[in-house]
Amino acid sequence: MSKNTAIKKLIYSYLLAAIKSYIDQGNREYIIHGKIPLHQGRDNNRVFYISGVALQLGKSHNAVPWEIANAIASHISNNCGKALLLQIVAPGSIHIELTHGLLAAWLQSVALGESKSSLNFIGIKSQLPDKGERIKSYNPSRLFSIQYAHARCYSLILLAHREGLIKLKAPLSASSESWHLGSLVVTEALPWLNSDDRQLRLHHPAESRLIMELVKAVDELECAEDAGKVNWEKVGWDLSQAFEAFWSQCRIWGEVKTNSPELAQARLGLVMATQSVLRILLIVKLRIVAPVDL
Repeated sequence: MSKNTAIKKLIYSYLLAAIKSYIDQGNREYIIHGKIPLHQGRDNNRVFYISGVALQLGKSHNAVPWEIANAIASHISNNCGKALLLQIVAPGSIHIELTHGLLAAWLQSVALGESKSSLNFIGIKSQLPDKGERIKSYNPSRLFSIQYAHARCYSLILLAHREGLIKLKAPLSASSESWHLGSLVVTEALPWLNSDDRQLRLHHPAESRLIMELVKAVDELECAEDAGKVNWEKVGWDLSQAFEAFWSQCRIWGEVKTNSPELAQARLGLVMATQSVLRILLIVKLRIVAPVDL
């Protein structure tokens, strides 16, 4: 995940390699119009993507979509290990689902700033608009909700540091609002998975919804064909509302911290990931301050 923070970008790369292999093996002409079709499926219980590329290739190559889909799926399965689960749905759609192990690795990269993508950078204040620059008009109440969610995330991470759940590498400076706090956490890996390393600890509906919104937001940040047409206010609003639902229903302190410290840390990881993504949305896309308190 170090090179592909956006899950959509990762899956797209697998699809592209599989399509090229299919074309080369049959000595066929490489015909595909526009970008490879790929979109996230709607299911809060799992993260999966749907591609109709086999249907597209079936028309352009006068071939059976089901057979093309199986060839592409087989190539991906052979090259991704057990990180992705693939299913062919008639007449030839390819469903690509993330295993919990891959999803845990993705959450780790976003929460702790381990990616080399645009989500991990310092000196973010330079991204703020100059005086007199024309700014898009947004709903003030929605912007406040997004800023509030970011400030809440920030304060929770600092509280976790004070209570010993996490440890920061260095004291925060006066310009700490420019930091992605997760990138300052001292830890090798958060306990995302259960003891068998197969299932996420995070399976509460509010946790699952927040993960889905994080995936969608990062996909938009890194894969949008035309970022100018993306409704960034809605992206931020959806993420902030998912976070508020998560925070109201999924506790970190008290009995959870005492009896299930691994679950508390995993939930804290979700807070770090949310702060990271909200910070980018606020400063880079919505062009306003990401406050550390309100």
